[in-house]
Amino acid sequence: MLKRIYIAATSQHIGKTTSTLGLVKLLKKKGYNVGYCKPVGQEGVLNESTGVYADKDAVLFAQVMEFEMEPQIHSPVILGPGATQQYLDNPSNYDFEGDIFRAAEILEKKHEIIIFEGTGHPGVGSVVNLSNAEVAQKLGASVILVVEGGVGNTIDRLNLSLSLFREQKVPIIGVIVNKVLIDKLDKVKHYVGIKLKEWGIPLLGVMPYDKTLLYPLFDTVCKAIDGRYLHNFDQRYNRVEKVLAASLVDTHTFKEDASVLLVVSANRVNEVVSKIHQKTTHLSKCPLAGIVITGDGRLEEWSEAFGCEGYILTHQIPVVATRLDTYGSALQISRIEVKINTRTPWKTEKAREMIEEHVNLSAIIDAN
Repeated sequence: MLKRIYIAATSQHIGKTTSTLGLVKLLKKKGYNVGYCKPVGQEGVLNESTGVYADKDAVLFAQVMEFEMEPQIHSPVILGPGATQQYLDNPSNYDFEGDIFRAAEILEKKHEIIIFEGTGHPGVGSVVNLSNAEVAQKLGASVILVVEGGVGNTIDRLNLSLSLFREQKVPIIGVIVNKVLIDKLDKVKHYVGIKLKEWGIPLLGVMPYDKTLLYPLFDTVCKAIDGRYLHNFDQRYNRVEKVLAASLVDTHTFKEDASVLLVVSANRVNEVVSKIHQKTTHLSKCPLAGIVITGDGRLEEWSEAFGCEGYILTHQIPVVATRLDTYGSALQISRIEVKINTRTPWKTEKAREMIEEHVNLSAIIDAN
């Protein structure tokens, strides 16, 4: 059996990589020999120790699926900054289509199922004649389309996105609706299902919104606020589950399993951390995942004067300083687009669980 499955999405940031990851993990759990390829990427990363340059999603999948990253196979085309202009200036200098075909031919000799992960919305890549729809058609792959949950807007986005695949005569395996509020699951399944049935497209599953997949790492927060580390840099990959402003500490109830990010101004650090210490003496561990100290950013020279430094060092709490004020910091943190990456292993297992529970795997495997 050889199946080529192309995972596409109606837009960015709706859970395409999460869905792809979950599907791959589940197929491997069921005993299938699964290969992976990101035929067209937009954001390459360099592994300085190996010198390998590949799409960030391909790097993630190499770790999760435990294969040795070979960019020409797993990430054959990367359209980084300036790539499209260079292509339009001299298209004959590039053989993107050939690169993708060669990658697919190598993978099909090794695997019974190949998962191709798309990029962005269905039209991304059109400038180099490699939109998601065009790539799926060239590969002879069938498409699973991922869309964010709702009813009217969801159906509209599906219709717009499906039109590109219809134009290329690409077979559609079905649709996964993602990030649906728990109390809306039945409604979305019912009404989106009605429309998809009218179009002759299976509804493969409706997945609930899961806030744990949106938890950022402390280091992600630091980058978002242009922070500077003051203490415990080695704890920068702590998971942040809740953001707490200093003004709310008095009324907040800290829990045993909390991973709280404290945002506090420089002149209140000692006072607020002391309060947290007093309120959490009954807990077996410190509830703080990290501390953001707001102000003018001139905190490196003051760090040793913190009266709470002992508590911070004892509990290995990462601390950063930012020039932003508390409001500005909270605003930047709220704008973070959280992605699954190599530092968030708990999310990969959660993705598999969600696909297993909410998506009809048999309909995918048995599709023509």
